[in-house]
Amino acid sequence: MDIAKIVGHNLKTARKLKGITQKEIAKELNKHQADYSEYETGKIQLDYEKIVYLCKRFDITPNELFDIDEHI
Repeated sequence: MDIAKIVGHNLKTARKLKGITQKEIAKELNKHQADYSEYETGKIQLDYEKIVYLCKRFDITPNELFDIDEHI
């Protein structure tokens, strides 16, 4: 699995755990829901600002978002 798909899967999981819809988070990012959906499917990669915002919003670390093993 490539990194964009891993990040997308982790975004989707974190968003659902917080009970937030794609439409809600897309609005916060000034995006359409369909555009945000492409982050979660790994079709579009996130820029740094969105990574930081989404980590804070979903209360996760970048390591969790990128699924980085802390023992590396």
